[in-house]
Amino acid sequence: MDQEPYHYGVVRRAIELIDAAGPRLTLPDLARAMGMGEAHLHRVFSAWAGISPKRLAQYLALGHARTLLAERRALLDVAQTVGLSGPSRLHDLFITWEAMTPGRWAAGGEGLTLREGLFESPFGPVLAMATDKGLCGLAFTAETGEAAAREDLLARWPRARIRRDEGALRPWVEAAFGRGGPAHVHAIGAPFQIKVWEALLAIPSGQVTTYGAIAGAVGRPRAVRAVGTAVGRNPVAWLIPCHRALRATGALGGYRWGLPVKRAMLAWEAAQQPECREASP
Repeated sequence: MDQEPYHYGVVRRAIELIDAAGPRLTLPDLARAMGMGEAHLHRVFSAWAGISPKRLAQYLALGHARTLLAERRALLDVAQTVGLSGPSRLHDLFITWEAMTPGRWAAGGEGLTLREGLFESPFGPVLAMATDKGLCGLAFTAETGEAAAREDLLARWPRARIRRDEGALRPWVEAAFGRGGPAHVHAIGAPFQIKVWEALLAIPSGQVTTYGAIAGAVGRPRAVRAVGTAVGRNPVAWLIPCHRALRATGALGGYRWGLPVKRAMLAWEAAQQPECREASP
């Protein structure tokens, strides 16, 4: 993964400019505001998302998430997948998933050795942590900084031993972003959190759902606030796709690793959909 440059910094600046200027911002204006040539900007976006800046801008627009909801593309049917059922293949056969036992979670990770490392990703620097079974933490640090992200993750498992080991983690991190696979996830959380995270895994890439729909899927339709808290406590960002959960209005809501990161994730996923690539100029 390190051999291939990523351009999240450019994408982040573009998001900010598009937010400020609105949908009338043209490609020449965007390139000029960013101090880049149009051809260079086009190459950067194409390398990042596989489509043109103009097309990507449509998926960065705030209205895109609302459109997905209005078109009912976010129907969440997880009756067969919600619940602790042991190892299973989810997320389009991309993730090998295993949940930690409630007892180990309650013990704060006591007896666990977690490896950690900092890597580059399509969404900026990412701090990764893993047990010997798979990734238990992915935290994007572009908005929060590495120290705050590390503190956030470690607070979940305060009794675990930590060891820096990028070499051991690299294959799993590369798989997490589409280079090799499958990506192995070892989720550490309370039983209710695990159920919510399993529901998130059932949301197809490029689609979104609401916190209320997730609450219904886990059998707690009135527990929207508790579901929102569990979504926010997801430690394995991107692979357990909490970025696909929105408010009922279509607003993005909060995101632990920063709203620019969440919007970039949604835009990148939308850009990978066949209809987007077919229509891309």
